[in-house]
Amino acid sequence: ATTELGKLMCANLKPMTEEADILNAQDQTQDALTRIYKRGNVSFFGVSDLSPSLARLKMRGTLGTGELLDIARVLESVKNAVSYGVRMEDDLEADSLDELFESLVPLDDLLHEIRRCIISEEEISDDASSTLKHIRRAMKQTNQKIHTQLTTLVSSASNQDKLQDAIVTMRNGRYCIPVKQEYRSSFQGMIHDQSASGNTLFIEPMSVVTLNNELKELEGKEQSEIEHILSILSEQASYGVDDLAHNQKTLVLLDFIFAKAKYAKDIDASKPIFREDGIINIKQGCHPLLDKKVVPINVSLGKDFSMLIVTGPNTGGKTVSLKTVGLLSLMGQAGLHIPAFQGSSLGIFREIFADIGDEQSIEQNLSTFSSHMTNIVSIVQQAHRDSLVLLDELCGGTDPIEGAALAISILSDLHGRGIKTMATTHYSELKMFALSTDDIENASCEFDVETLRPTYRLLIGIPGKSNAFAISKRLGLQEYILSAAKEFISRDEARFEDVITDLEISKKSVKFEQERAEEYRREAEELKKEVERQKEKTREQKEKILAKAREDAKQLYVQAKEEADRIIKEMNKQAKEANNRTKALEQRQKLNEKLSSMQQDFLKSKKVKPNHKAPENLKPGDRVYVISFDQNGEVLTAPDKNKEVMVQMGIMKMKVPMAE
Repeated sequence: ATTELGKLMCANLKPMTEEADILNAQDQTQDALTRIYKRGNVSFFGVSDLSPSLARLKMRGTLGTGELLDIARVLESVKNAVSYGVRMEDDLEADSLDELFESLVPLDDLLHEIRRCIISEEEISDDASSTLKHIRRAMKQTNQKIHTQLTTLVSSASNQDKLQDAIVTMRNGRYCIPVKQEYRSSFQGMIHDQSASGNTLFIEPMSVVTLNNELKELEGKEQSEIEHILSILSEQASYGVDDLAHNQKTLVLLDFIFAKAKYAKDIDASKPIFREDGIINIKQGCHPLLDKKVVPINVSLGKDFSMLIVTGPNTGGKTVSLKTVGLLSLMGQAGLHIPAFQGSSLGIFREIFADIGDEQSIEQNLSTFSSHMTNIVSIVQQAHRDSLVLLDELCGGTDPIEGAALAISILSDLHGRGIKTMATTHYSELKMFALSTDDIENASCEFDVETLRPTYRLLIGIPGKSNAFAISKRLGLQEYILSAAKEFISRDEARFEDVITDLEISKKSVKFEQERAEEYRREAEELKKEVERQKEKTREQKEKILAKAREDAKQLYVQAKEEADRIIKEMNKQAKEANNRTKALEQRQKLNEKLSSMQQDFLKSKKVKPNHKAPENLKPGDRVYVISFDQNGEVLTAPDKNKEVMVQMGIMKMKVPMAE
C-alpha cells in the first residue's frame, strides 16, 4: 500500500463470512488487477490522515501551512485518481471500482488557492495577497537602507581599527556591528550582546535604530497578513470538509484494494470460485509465504470425500500442504486472490480451526501431547458443519496404540458431524481407517527412495509409507539387520505396506500414461485445428469459384433474356403485319436453338465439370435447380434418349442436360 492509512487497513485485514462481502471484495481485487494490467499502477502518494485538521475546520479553527498542504496533496491524489478512473473506449462493461472513482470530489478551486498562496511549510507566496506583496516590498526597501548605512559604517577607514571585524551581524533580530570594548564611546547606539571574553560588543548604531524599528513593525504586519491568508484558506476548506473526509476515506480504500491487486500480481494469484456446496478444489496451489520454487499441490475436499488423511515421512511436505489449504481459504475469504490456477474453488467457513506445530509449555507443565490435546478438545467442542478443521500429527507424542485409537475416535466424531477435516499422521491404523470408511480419503506426500528426498507432491487416493526400511537400506544398513527387523512386523502389516507400495507404483504408471495420453490429446487437437483451417480455406476457395460461375451465368441469362425479348417483339410485329403463324413458329424455334447454343457455349467456355450427383427418374412437376443459369425451375417432360429434360424457368422453356 502507498498510504499509512492503507497500510493500516492491510494490517487489520480479516477474513469475512458473508458471501456477498467476500464476492464484492474479490471483484474489487480482480477489477483493480485488470486495470493495473491495462493502464499500469495508480499512486496514492501524499494521502495523509486529515482527521485532526478536519476536526479543527468543523470548529472554525485556522490551519497551519503544513495542514493546508496536506489537504492540497490529498486533492492532487483525487485529481490523479479521477483521471485514472475514467473509462477507456475499449472498456465494454462497468466494474466494481467505477462507483468509487466517480464518487471522488476534486475541489479544484481550493487546490488552486492553496498552491497559489503556499509555496512550502515555511514560505507563503508574495502573490497570496496584494497587502502581503506591499509589506514585503517595503521590508525589502528598509533592509536595503539598513545594509547601505551599516556597510558605509564598517567600510569607513576611520573605523577599521575600532571594529573587531568589518561585518554586519544579527543580535536579537537587530542588525549590529562588532565593536572593540575600548572603542565603545566612539559609537552611539544600543548594546545588544557581547562576546564571551567581553572584548567585543555588538552595537546597533543609532543611525539604523529607527530603520530596524520600522523593519520590526513590518515583520509584525507580515505575520498578521499571513495569519489572515491562512484563515481565509481555512474558511474555504471548511466549506468542503465533508467532501474532504469522503475523498480521504475513498482514496485509502482504493489504495487498499490496489494493494491487494499488486500483491496478487506479485505472487501470480487468481480469483477463486466460491461454491454454494462449499467444495474445496485447489489446482496447483502454492504456499503464499514460500518462494516461487515451491512445488504446487492439487487438493480437493468436500465433493467425493469430506475428510482427508495425509500420511508419509517427516520433511515430506505434509504440514506445508495443511497450511496451504488453511491459508488459501483465509486469503480467499479476506478478498485476496490465491496463488493457484484459475478455476480453483474454496468454501466459505464460519471458522477455521488449526492445531499445528509443537506447542509444548514448560511453564504450564504440559507435554507436547497435553498441549495439543488441549487445543483439540476446544476444537471438537466448537466445530460445526460450517467449519474447516486442520490437524497436524493428530495425537502424536504418546503411546502409538493409544494415540492411534484416540485419533480414529476424534476423526470419527468430526466425520459423523459432517465437518470438513484435513489431518496429517504417522499412524498406519489411520490409513486403514480411511480405506475402510466412506467419505474419507487417504493422501500422501511423495518420497523418492532413490534420491532419499521428498518431491513434495501431494498424491490423493494413496496412503503414504514411512519408507524406514528402504531409506535405511539406501544408507547402508546391513541386510541381516533389515531382515531381522522385518520379522518383528506382523504379516498383515507387511502385506498392507506392500499394498501401499503397489498402489504407489500403479499411481506413477497411471500418471505416466495420463501424461502421455494428454500429450497425444494435445497433438490430436492441434491436427484437428489444422484440418479445420484447411477445410475452411477450401470452403472459401470453393465459394469464390461458385460465386464467379454464378455471376457469369447471370450475365448469360441477361443476354439470353434480352435476345428473347428482341425475338418476341419481332414475332409479334410479324404476326400483326402478315398474320403469318408459320413464321412465328420458325422464330420461336430459332429462339430455342439460340438459347441452347448459348448454354452450350457457356458450358464449354467454363469447362464446367459436374461435382454433384445428377437427379434420377425426373418426372413432370419436379422442382430442380439449373446450375448453368443459377435458376430454379419446374420439369415439364421426362428425360429423352439424350438424357435431357424440358425445364420451365420463369418465362423460358429450355432443354437442359440431366448433369446440369
